[in-house]
Amino acid sequence: MPAKTLPGGTFTMAQDLTVTRMGYGAMQLAGPGVFGPPKDRDAAVAVLREAIELGITHIDTSDFYGPHVTNEIIREALHPYPDSLHIVTKVGARRDAEGGWLHARSPEEIRQAVHDNLERLGLRALDVVNMRVGGFERHEPGSIAEPFTALAEMQQEGLIKHLGVSTVSAEQIAEAQSIAPVVCVQNFYNVAHREDDDLIDSLAAQGIAYVPYFPLGGFTPLQAGELDSVAARLGTTPMAVALAWLLHRSPNILLIPGTSSVAHLHENVSAADLVLPEDALTELDGIAA
Repeated sequence: MPAKTLPGGTFTMAQDLTVTRMGYGAMQLAGPGVFGPPKDRDAAVAVLREAIELGITHIDTSDFYGPHVTNEIIREALHPYPDSLHIVTKVGARRDAEGGWLHARSPEEIRQAVHDNLERLGLRALDVVNMRVGGFERHEPGSIAEPFTALAEMQQEGLIKHLGVSTVSAEQIAEAQSIAPVVCVQNFYNVAHREDDDLIDSLAAQGIAYVPYFPLGGFTPLQAGELDSVAARLGTTPMAVALAWLLHRSPNILLIPGTSSVAHLHENVSAADLVLPEDALTELDGIAA
């Protein structure tokens, strides 16, 4: 049975890695605060299976979501995986007993995290592993050479196919590229937070994917009101407008909105088919200012 074709098209990260620009982020499959099990595991499984039915070929996850929870649910729902599906994971953090987020960037921690992802996902090699560097919204200064070199070594061993970085500066991306090729960058960015505008254009010129997270994160009440106004005028949701704007922003942008609801999944996917008229684009482009 041929795979469905999603609106929004695809992006080729590497010769053997083409994904739908509309992906799915698995973070919300864990419990509150991305910690512990979900309230309804069957619903989480159903969302993942529906994502594949809709034609999504890009799932973003990490073994520190839960921890372990989202990867275990992904394996339960989708293993053995379709040939078209590409799972992108990340390392560089861990959880404490209270659900806090701690750095885990030593070579030993990086290596263990890769093996944890492999084991729980039931894979022999990971399609893409992102090295997470900063916090939730901002990069942290400093060299990333040591942890990224550890990932590059595991790539050479055949445990990882491609490498990416997350919550990083342009300088840190360049440092990573001096060690090994980078196929994607995952940073905080949306219609209200445009600090990475120049970076996105630079990555697009290099054929590198840019994966923004928190499409509705960090809006002021005024900015949220402006987004709501555009959504109401178009007869859709603020999330759909925010996602559609990101797809319009640059062809190298890939989306990973998350949800634990099949209904919300359909709403998110519908954003790939949403046409934003010029007046709406002009209004949305002015939100950040």
